[in-house]
Amino acid sequence: MDKVKMHTTDFTDENISKLAEIFPNCVTEVKDEKGHLKKSIDFDLLRQELSDHIVEGPTERYRLDWPGKKEALLAANRPIAKALRPQREESVNFDTTQNLFIEGDNLDALKLLQESYLGKVKMIYIDPPYNTGNDFIYKDNFAQTTEEYLVDSSQKNGSGERLVANTDSNGRFHSDWCSMMYSRLKVARNLLRDDGVVVIHIDEHEHSNVQKLLDELFGSHNCIGTIVWDKRNPKGDAKGIACQHELIIFYCRNKATFQESCRLKIPKENAHNMLEKVKSLMAVEGMVTEKVRKEYKIWLKRQSFSEGEKAYCYIDNSGKVYRPVSMAWPNKKKAPSDYFIPLVHPDTKKECPVPTRGWRYTPTSIQKLLENDLVLFGKNETTQPTRKYLLSENMHENFASLLYYGGSDDKLLSKLGIFFETPKPIDIAKKIIASICKGNEIVCDFFSGSATTAHAAMQLNAEDGGNRKFIMVQIPEKCTEDSEAFKNGYKTIAEIGKERIRRAGAKIKKENPDIADKLDTGFRAFKIDSSNMNKVHYYPHEYTPELFKSGVFSKNIKDDRSPEDLVFHVMLDWGVPFDLPIVKKDISGREVFFVGDGELAMCFASEGEVTKDFAKDLLEHGPLLRLVFRDAGFKDDCALGNVRAVFKCLSPQTEMRVI
Repeated sequence: MDKVKMHTTDFTDENISKLAEIFPNCVTEVKDEKGHLKKSIDFDLLRQELSDHIVEGPTERYRLDWPGKKEALLAANRPIAKALRPQREESVNFDTTQNLFIEGDNLDALKLLQESYLGKVKMIYIDPPYNTGNDFIYKDNFAQTTEEYLVDSSQKNGSGERLVANTDSNGRFHSDWCSMMYSRLKVARNLLRDDGVVVIHIDEHEHSNVQKLLDELFGSHNCIGTIVWDKRNPKGDAKGIACQHELIIFYCRNKATFQESCRLKIPKENAHNMLEKVKSLMAVEGMVTEKVRKEYKIWLKRQSFSEGEKAYCYIDNSGKVYRPVSMAWPNKKKAPSDYFIPLVHPDTKKECPVPTRGWRYTPTSIQKLLENDLVLFGKNETTQPTRKYLLSENMHENFASLLYYGGSDDKLLSKLGIFFETPKPIDIAKKIIASICKGNEIVCDFFSGSATTAHAAMQLNAEDGGNRKFIMVQIPEKCTEDSEAFKNGYKTIAEIGKERIRRAGAKIKKENPDIADKLDTGFRAFKIDSSNMNKVHYYPHEYTPELFKSGVFSKNIKDDRSPEDLVFHVMLDWGVPFDLPIVKKDISGREVFFVGDGELAMCFASEGEVTKDFAKDLLEHGPLLRLVFRDAGFKDDCALGNVRAVFKCLSPQTEMRVI
């Protein structure tokens, strides 16, 4: 019984809860005046979140620390001046696809996606580079001020220079790896929906650190478990215990919201085959016979199915496959009194034994089970009745914490002409994605590698009719010259991933001709590059006569940037998803881009081509919510004012901006 509160709301606790939602890493544990632990706010970290420089704090706390953590936080929060440039020639079905492949540093990519995909991603699924002493990781530049970073980030070409070897002789072996993961996970969290999930493959080297990172960034209460993947292949170079497993960690953005929409169920792998076997045996006999039951049990015993699947070894008179399950009250305490009503045996008409602690179902529920022939009685009243669990109604099962899979995708990739060392098996990826991401939800992998996640999403869509969308991000890490990939013409890992999606997509469509036109196996390719805008802001000492003579101030857009570059620049700036359709039209001799269903229109005409007459022509093509022109498109401020007046009068809902 809830008691009436005898006090007003504790706003301190309420405020801590609100801050925990926005900055879960700032919530820690401290001792109160009685020595008891309680939740509190780490104000140094909170100040760090709201600051563009390092904040020091000496107080001891329960948390994971390492050299460079505050710099990693700065890296996560620091703005960048970069652009996502579309690559039509590298894309597949550019105009119609809803999938993305981004080539470049994933920290930059995650920041660039913040506005357009804020709270839109259902699942982040990554297999980051393991910290083994040989793998390459990302080396971020923490030594700059915000202003210096903004200047430099518009100059860099994002061609992968940040990759460095993190050898175990490095004094910051774990610290550099933790910093790399911390900044990326922190930014990635913002992309997740409230019911979204992050899933991370990791080995024994950094498992404990990743767990602590996720506890801090997502909150330990949002952990939904860890899967131990037995790869059936112990490491041969181990100096101690030879590990033959990896770990797959699951964390929610909001556990309560996630559990309302997802139960982490996966299909029983062999359920369909079991039902088909019974059908074939019945077809021979014409009905359910003892011979059918016997042959089914013999067949089932010979299969390498799980024990849970083999438990469905019975067939009822109507041909339904089932397993018996106890109907006893599951708790240690006794059930309520009305849960002790005995069941009457249908043949002897005598009462059957009642479980010691009562039934697990209400009398009403038991009555429904009886009416649906889902209660199993013994030969006489001396046997306690059990429930009949039908396989056809239990085709899915909980995702167990142990996963046994020892195969590889080497043959699959070889047939596709793709060469990649230790790819993540598509069967594992499919299991995990299918348990979380359904319908038209988005899965994002910002350590794309060979693009197994994209392949798995496309394959699942073909199998279950879904329309999952993917966002892949991969830095253009160079393939070593002695690798099979390099020998077969692949210069970077990003090239491998894109080509795999192309070939896997074509194969999936060929294997599913009936639904090929409904399958989205394309992707819009982008490369991270310097900003589309010219550098027009300088430090005082840089303003020289030569600078003014150079003409740099006469135009703010770089010469090598196309109108399509600017389209995505505006979409990014306005937070419009990149998967919306884009249509180009000629209106009064000007090129106009329309995004979505009137959500956004853009015209980058220059030299005074944007006039009030053109504005009126533009409005004849439907209502416009948002509109962007190039600043140089107006002859002068008067022309700009006239165009604004047209929209204010004829389309007051239109929001107009200039670039």
